[in-house]
This record gives sequence, C-alpha cells and structure tokens, in this order.
Amino acid sequence: MRATLLILAAGIGSRYGGMKQVDPFGPSGETITDYSIYDALRAGFERFVFVISPKMEEEFKTSYVHKFPSHLEVDYVIQSIDDLPEGFSLPAGRMKPWGTAHAVLMAKDAIREPFAVINADDYYGRKSYKIMHHFLAQVAKTGQGHYCMVGFELQKTVSEHGSVARGVCQVDKQGYLEGMVERTKVFLQDGSIVYEEENGAIHPLDPMSAVSMNLFGFTPDFFPHIEDNFKRFLRENFENPKAELYIPYVVDKLINAGLSKMSVLHTPESWFGVTYQEDKPKVLAAIRKLVDDGTYPESLWG
Repeated sequence: MRATLLILAAGIGSRYGGMKQVDPFGPSGETITDYSIYDALRAGFERFVFVISPKMEEEFKTSYVHKFPSHLEVDYVIQSIDDLPEGFSLPAGRMKPWGTAHAVLMAKDAIREPFAVINADDYYGRKSYKIMHHFLAQVAKTGQGHYCMVGFELQKTVSEHGSVARGVCQVDKQGYLEGMVERTKVFLQDGSIVYEEENGAIHPLDPMSAVSMNLFGFTPDFFPHIEDNFKRFLRENFENPKAELYIPYVVDKLINAGLSKMSVLHTPESWFGVTYQEDKPKVLAAIRKLVDDGTYPESLWG
C-alpha cells in the first residue's frame, strides 16, 4: 500500500519569532521534520509532500530538499492566502494563512493515495507513524469515509511558556471520535490546564483528555469535503482578518452529518514541539537524549 506523508510547513511562526520549520534541533543540523520523515520512512511511508509558503519556495528547492537521500520521493505545494475557490478574492487586510484545513486543501491535486497529515514543527515519535501506517493500509481496502487521528494525552502537550491550540476529543466506547473542539488558547494556570474563550471566560480541562496534535490519516475523498467547508467558512468569515479553518472543525462537521467516522488511535509516545523560543532548549535536550540512547544516529542523512 502506497502512502504519503503531508507535512504542513507554511506557518508564519509568529509566537516563535521565526521560521521554526527550518530551525536546526539535531546534532547535525536536523530539523524536527527530518526526524518525522526518518520515522515515517521506517514505518512504511514512501512519499513526502510539503505545504510551504511562497517565501520558502526558493530555499526549499535550492537547499533544504537536497539533504535527503536520492531515493526519497519529496514534493511540495504552495499555500498562498490568495489561493481561493472560484468566486472569492483576497479581502483587504488579510495577512494570516487561512488555517490547517486550507493547507491540506492545497494538496488536492498532488495526492491520490491514503495520506497522513503532520505539523512540520511537532515531534510525534516512531510508534505513532507505525500505528498510522497500519491504519491506512487497512482503510485502503475498506473504502472511503473512514479516517483516523493519533491521540495524545493533553497533559503531555502543553507549553510552560504560553498558550497553545489543541483539538480536544470526545471518544466513544468503540474508539470512534464523537466530536472535537478546537481550543485555541490552552495554558497552565496554578498547576491546572485551562482554556480561555474569546470572551475571556476560563474553564478547566481534563489533563488525560485525548487531544489532536494534527496527526491525521485520510483517504483522498477528504479533499472535496474540505473544499465545501472552506467555501462555507469564507462566506461566513470573509471580513474577519484573523479567522482560520482548522482540520478538526471540518472533521467535526462530517461526523455530525453522518458523512464519515474517525478512529482515535492511542499512542504511547510523548509529543514535543516548539511554539515559543523558550521551548527550544527542552526540544534540543529531548532530541539529544534520543540520539544518545540510540533511537537516532548522530547524523540522520549522513
């Protein structure tokens, strides 16, 4: 079974203060994405497609992509904020990308096989990719409309240095997702994990809740669903310069409409990533430990 890993790398990194997608974290200059590709390759993924911003294209073509072995099939698509469905044009004042769902939509003409989606700046662990690839191999035989996500414990995904966005999941007894709510401002407060609503109200969250870290598995029939939801989103939010359409929102709509189901796959792995510059030392230390214990070689591609 041929499977693709779609890597969302077009984020502007406003809270981090730079392009964390290409920031080195490994002992030989590896990015977090390098470790994701290394793990996914060993899990059975054969093709890797990046979603990048227009300003990253030249560096990606001339330097970044050349670090990989020649047998790796690496491609890219561009996420541009003016790449909108027919009948829509870029509103004045819009500077931010349109969100993760729009990023995935950019790959609709590049992917024809089952695929997983990841964030470029998140570390998911080797076992997570094995779990994902096994699911995609099975769903490729059973048809469309059955998707999956790898769920992490909320308490293992928060930052000590500020708020983060998390898709908080409700899972039924059969392991299917009942609903997912994107909490865009999750943070630690007096030893507890809370989220803040747009009106400023603060509510607690269960630290053991399953959360989405944007490690999803889809079949290509997901692309038309994203496009339909993105058009609806634009009609409703066109004048809001900060509104974004997230993958969990689209998934939640499909589940509630009875159009699809999503298995929530538990992973024993610990997640880590960089949202703020203050997160970087912790990530550097975590990768150094993984190299020291033999999980990774000193140089991934050397």
